[in-house]
Amino acid sequence: MKLMHLQPKFTGFIQRLVDTGIVSTELMRNALESTRKNQQDIVAHLVQNHHISSYLIAQNIASEFGEPFFDLSVYDTRFLVKANIDEKIIIKYNILPIFKRKNLLFIATANPIDLDALEAIRLNSKMHIETIIVEFDKLKWLIEQHYTGRAYVALNNDDTAFDLHYEPIETTTNEETTYDESPIVKYINQLLLDAVHMGASDLHFEPYEKLYRVRYRIDGILRQIATPPLALANRLTSRLKIMSQMDISEKRIPQDGRIKLKLSQQQSIDFRVNALPTLFGEKMVLRILDPSSAILGIDILGYEHDQKTLFINALKKPQGMLLITGPTGSGKTVSLYTGLNIINQENINISTAEDPVEINLEGINQVNVNTKVGLSFSAALKSFLRQDPDIIMVGEIRDLETAEIAIKAAQTGHMVMSTLHTNSAAETLTRLRNMGVAAFNIATSINLVIAQRLVRKLCEQCKIPLDIPAASLFEMGFTATDLTRTDFQIYQANGCMACKEGYKGRIGLYEVMQITPNLSTLIMQDANALQIVQAAQHEGFYNLKRSGLIKVMQGLTSLQEINRVILE
Repeated sequence: MKLMHLQPKFTGFIQRLVDTGIVSTELMRNALESTRKNQQDIVAHLVQNHHISSYLIAQNIASEFGEPFFDLSVYDTRFLVKANIDEKIIIKYNILPIFKRKNLLFIATANPIDLDALEAIRLNSKMHIETIIVEFDKLKWLIEQHYTGRAYVALNNDDTAFDLHYEPIETTTNEETTYDESPIVKYINQLLLDAVHMGASDLHFEPYEKLYRVRYRIDGILRQIATPPLALANRLTSRLKIMSQMDISEKRIPQDGRIKLKLSQQQSIDFRVNALPTLFGEKMVLRILDPSSAILGIDILGYEHDQKTLFINALKKPQGMLLITGPTGSGKTVSLYTGLNIINQENINISTAEDPVEINLEGINQVNVNTKVGLSFSAALKSFLRQDPDIIMVGEIRDLETAEIAIKAAQTGHMVMSTLHTNSAAETLTRLRNMGVAAFNIATSINLVIAQRLVRKLCEQCKIPLDIPAASLFEMGFTATDLTRTDFQIYQANGCMACKEGYKGRIGLYEVMQITPNLSTLIMQDANALQIVQAAQHEGFYNLKRSGLIKVMQGLTSLQEINRVILE
């Protein structure tokens, strides 16, 4: 007699997930056994360990219990409920108060059968509770961003609220273990780690008369992240100064330092740190120097095909000068490092003078400029010429002496790369003339000038089409040829759970001007920037505005971003 293999009976929404085929019987049985053993939430286990759709789970739970389902991706986090609920409860039980009506508190949860969670929040809030079913992964992400991940923890002077969960980070400081485990240390480490994970470029620690705030610059925009108690300002500043090896007793003058955080055995992140005395204390600004940004590759930066070809061809020339221009924060350093990586080979001697060296590049001789001891850009350049160089990179041309030495090197068999602070490629040429460089030297030494900006990229998950009348499009600079493209479509930012504001990441806009024989002649005739641009346009050159419109047509950014970044 054969034994019948009976199907196990589950209860409630668990049986519903099996009946609808979302989870197999065997997988559910194993999942329940694992969660009982590890005391883990079943919904969290299914989503995190078995990659079951949190959306399908939430929909079935809502149907099973007759509870409302809510999509957190459309929730405006500015209206997070302030219900005096201990954040530790929110983090522990993965629940979040999202609406309030008089004495009724609506709680977002992915698992309404977690009665301990509901009871804990009812007792803590002293309000009546109603549950709203949401997707587990979106709920977890939101909690991490606004409580653990973005340090929205309400800090108290007794330090108890600093008890955060974080991965230990090693720094270059040699302090005692007991101090490294203190709450202030944990909190600073968490802020630095969060900034890296969120893709920030800078961190601002700012003291004011009645407020202390921490802001991150993400995709070029400053965002407030935390407001620790003002009483902790000096302790936070001292910790940052210790980590960056500054003099903590000196508070009257600016100081510079550097922090190295070890994220793993293979990965570390450097921070360039500046302390500035302000009216209410020292403001600390940290620039994240991510070495991975130097090896992204030229295809990631946003050059159009014709622009990329001109850039690479200029890099391969045996001599001459390649200049990159733009305001601070426009991505000039990344473009320079990308170019250096392309030509960094065993048979080439490359030397750079930087203020300071931001990213260590293997196989390249990098020099930190130090004007206090006489090591200026011009002094470094003079020394490079006695070091048998093939390629020289100067962080910035700031004065006539540096410009003339760089041009001399470019005219005598060396490839020279550098940057200037000008608004356009053509203005770079006139800026050198205004410095006092002879027109002949400019015309015969420069091969290529690149002007650039960075714009925020539209979020691919939530961008929405935008219909604009043809007449308005012509006024914006689009051409008749643009409008006849079958794929012509403009998008605008919307905002979702993944991006918050409709943008995620950045991409470059470029104008790439090759100095042709025709342009060289104009330069020697002291032509102005407008005349140079008009001549270059006949040879295929297009400006930053046109580069931006191309990115708009490609669906990569919005018209609002182009107008924000580019001033005509």
